[in-house]
Amino acid sequence: MRNYHVRLLDIKTAGDAVALMRQIGTDVHGVSLMKNKMVHYNFRVGPLPAAAANIIKQEMLSVGGEAAVTRGVINCSADNSDAILSATRKQFRKFCQKLRTQPFSLAQMADRLEVALRNQEKNSGLPFACRGIKVDLKQQSLIMGILNITPDSFSDGNHFFTSKEALNQARRLISEGADIIDIGGESTRPGAARVEEDEELNRVLPVIEALRHEFPDLPISIDTYKSRVAVAALNVGADIINDISAFNFDPEMAHVAASTGAYACLMHIQGTPNAMQKDPVYSDLFAETYHYFEKSINLAVTAGVKTEKLIIDPGIGFGKTLDHNLLLLKHLKDFTGFGLPLLIGTSRKSFIGKLTGDPVDQRLFASLATVAQALTNGANIVRVHDVAATKQALTVIDAINHAQR
Repeated sequence: MRNYHVRLLDIKTAGDAVALMRQIGTDVHGVSLMKNKMVHYNFRVGPLPAAAANIIKQEMLSVGGEAAVTRGVINCSADNSDAILSATRKQFRKFCQKLRTQPFSLAQMADRLEVALRNQEKNSGLPFACRGIKVDLKQQSLIMGILNITPDSFSDGNHFFTSKEALNQARRLISEGADIIDIGGESTRPGAARVEEDEELNRVLPVIEALRHEFPDLPISIDTYKSRVAVAALNVGADIINDISAFNFDPEMAHVAASTGAYACLMHIQGTPNAMQKDPVYSDLFAETYHYFEKSINLAVTAGVKTEKLIIDPGIGFGKTLDHNLLLLKHLKDFTGFGLPLLIGTSRKSFIGKLTGDPVDQRLFASLATVAQALTNGANIVRVHDVAATKQALTVIDAINHAQR
């Protein structure tokens, strides 16, 4: 009796498919023909008028893919519908060609699908060139070290409140492997009190100026949602605006980023820091977060910010329940279709304490678990307190994630 082996294959990219076919000696022409048939993609598109949803469904079925739409689309008893599309790369290519001949601006949808597919397929293409760092974030992840010059931050408030203490902490984070230092002068923990701009400036500017002088090649981020603070910080040496409101709290912030050429991290938040954790509710967590990013990216680009200077952050803990945070970490890849670097900040946060029961100063191991999950699921930059341990973990995670068959 023959002993046949049957094993499941984890094929994430066309490159994986090519490597596996070469292992069994597939003809080179067969490899070329089949590599785009072995990787499936799933997209949600919409909202679509019922007639357009019908077209989408029929065209996807015609190329061999699948399309799920709202009940009632077939007889137009539903006014509109989103659609979930599932197909191989080759099927999506044919599908997009068909859409270009259809009404309801479906050619524009085809363009956006093609862009999202290219963003998923390319092995390189997330350049980050800031001061002394020039990397492709698809190949190398980065660590953003947290430096809170505040009396009330949830984890390290009042630990580094003087300029001397802050500088010593920055030096330690850099020596441990931080690629970027993120400096904040106002706590944005749930329920935090607002800090006046002059006080925030007094806290952060001396530290940024001293760090820039001592570490000329170090990328420095200013954690603020206030345009006046951002301008002053950039003038003394900061390179990145890390805005928890994604340019929504201060309408001038987008123009600051555009006029200075700074990198900008656009974070999702529901509500404001003082009230964001009072029963946050979403009708569709991922759709609402995605649309928030679309709005903020458009705001930035319209103001003149170059797309390659944008970073997005889904805002773990900022207007989210425990379940919201877990789902975002599990499905981070939903946000990689933008083709932008993805930053994640989970370090020591309260959702970890809800799971483990540990106080804030004993959440290192669980924080590292969230870093591993985030990097595996699409994150490119991790914002952390514990740089040395994260550096070790990141080195191993990057090596695993970038290993080739």
